[in-house]
Amino acid sequence: MGLNIRPKTTVKLKAEANCPSHSLSEISVRDLVFTIDEPIERDGTNTGPTPTDTAVAALIGCTNVIGHKCAASLGINIGHLNISAVCDFDRRGVTLQEEVDVPFKKVILKIETGETVSQSDLDRLSAEVAKFCPLAKLFRQAGTVIDEEWISKSN
Repeated sequence: MGLNIRPKTTVKLKAEANCPSHSLSEISVRDLVFTIDEPIERDGTNTGPTPTDTAVAALIGCTNVIGHKCAASLGINIGHLNISAVCDFDRRGVTLQEEVDVPFKKVILKIETGETVSQSDLDRLSAEVAKFCPLAKLFRQAGTVIDEEWISKSN
């Protein structure tokens, strides 16, 4: 008889930080350590991306991971991806000028496949990624507009 083991549907994500200054955060996640910091012109030490840069970078990373998972489930070979993001960010909140309800106004994601993929397959893939990418859902539910441009490798 086989065991009926079901994976957990909810897990705890854990992170800790040592914050030796007003701008520097040394973040520990699992067995990894990385730095979040501010640029020198904002009195940081510029040893890592800013918190807001990190949020945009996390969206790129999530798009990559979920994009590949969705492509595999759809039987679409996308190869490696090149992803760029341009974000319209309203800085009034972080500069304490005024409260901003939607600081990340718009993100334009350009996702280029490493393989030639039909437009209909790219459209199916894009729809699946929108359903399952937790970072895209987080941004969209906060009011951010995400425009994705999925591009097939040029012939």
